[in-house]
Amino acid sequence: MVIPGPHQQDRKPLLTARELSVHYEERSALRDITLDIYPGRTVSLLGPNGAGKSTLLKVFAGMIPPSHGSVELAGTPLSGAHESVTYVPQRTGADWTFPISVLEATLLGLSRSRPRWRPFSRRDRDQAIQALQEVKMDHLSAAQIGALSGGQQQRVFLARALLACGRVLLLDEPFTGVDIPTQEMLVELFERLSNEGTAVVYATHDLQQAASTSDEVILLNGQIVARGSPAEVMSEKILRTTFGGQVIVVHASNTSAPVPDEALI
Repeated sequence: MVIPGPHQQDRKPLLTARELSVHYEERSALRDITLDIYPGRTVSLLGPNGAGKSTLLKVFAGMIPPSHGSVELAGTPLSGAHESVTYVPQRTGADWTFPISVLEATLLGLSRSRPRWRPFSRRDRDQAIQALQEVKMDHLSAAQIGALSGGQQQRVFLARALLACGRVLLLDEPFTGVDIPTQEMLVELFERLSNEGTAVVYATHDLQQAASTSDEVILLNGQIVARGSPAEVMSEKILRTTFGGQVIVVHASNTSAPVPDEALI
């Protein structure tokens, strides 16, 4: 079942996927994905483990080429990384033992837009400090990233993304393993960036979080099962189709959504 996304008469999409498929040797990760991502919208990708959420984000980030179909950024074919698209990976996938400071890690957000031989300027460092201030990490700018807590590490990722200033922000499981203050800061950041016209797309297992923070929810399990507003797609029938297994009802602040056991990871 596919529910059309919100009607957008006066805006053109920033990201588009048409009949997109990704295969890893004999295994199909994504099949026939067609969707539009609009500016100023926060979109959550929901689905069980192995549903293709991370793969779709990496295709949009130009990190994985599609096996079939096409991806466009503002009407131009997207092949490889683009400075207008900022990707924030899962925190657990980073090498936090690398000997680098918080400030140096944040400055990497500028590395794509300049030659490798060019050193960072005083202006670059001032901008990095400003980004760290936005995520309340400037007081730890000299600390080694390996000494940080999980929530602090995620904030460094966010500061680096803010410094990159993309028109599209892609985040893979940003709420996982972080404290409540960091989760609240993420929600505030999404709202501010959306108001500024940035398209925010993030993968999550948390249905309640998606329901309360997303303009649009895309339920994914190898292919798009449904998409639309949280009220449209977070029904017991659609969630069972997406996740399978037992479904329980959890009452969130902004929605009453049946949540599969698999979604409570």
